[in-house]
Amino acid sequence: MKIAVIKYNSGNVQSVLYALERLGAHPILTDDPNEIKSADRVIFPGQGEASTAMGYLKARGLDQVIRDIKQPFLGVCLGLQLLCEHSEENDTECLGIFPVKVKKFIPENSQEFKVPHVGWNDLENLKSNPLLKDLPENPFVYYVHSYYAELSDATIATTHYIHYFTAILNRDNYWAIQAHPEKSSEVGEKLLSNFLNI
Repeated sequence: MKIAVIKYNSGNVQSVLYALERLGAHPILTDDPNEIKSADRVIFPGQGEASTAMGYLKARGLDQVIRDIKQPFLGVCLGLQLLCEHSEENDTECLGIFPVKVKKFIPENSQEFKVPHVGWNDLENLKSNPLLKDLPENPFVYYVHSYYAELSDATIATTHYIHYFTAILNRDNYWAIQAHPEKSSEVGEKLLSNFLNI
């Protein structure tokens, strides 16, 4: 199986590659449109800033490549946010795969809630979906983010921090996870394994 991990100016790519290798996969890190189009699975990871990342994608024509993907596609963290239609981070128009807006967390109680949201939190309200198959009860995942996707019809799992937000999205052949599966121990490993088996 050929797994393309999209290279763009974002952090955290190496840990995604290591997590895939631990599952026995052989991912390639690439920004070559032909490599991405010919892959069996495509993963769109990232930590970073939305407008800068979108600028990189557009400069290389990768924005349209991502919109045209037909194989299973997984966005992670910033990758989830860029698959939405708009981010409040520097007022950024994103890829529009999911008709969802990305907003900044506003702490209601600064003593209890810090922004960014950093740490372990549970997945709730899981829908029946191949990505979520056979997850353990009360699955915990690791988050690092200041922005979140609103709840929508594409939401297949939620997490509560300040309020409920979208933890995982799915629409057609596109999935996206706000948490970092590569840092989420057994649950993250199972999510990645499920994706590779879709």
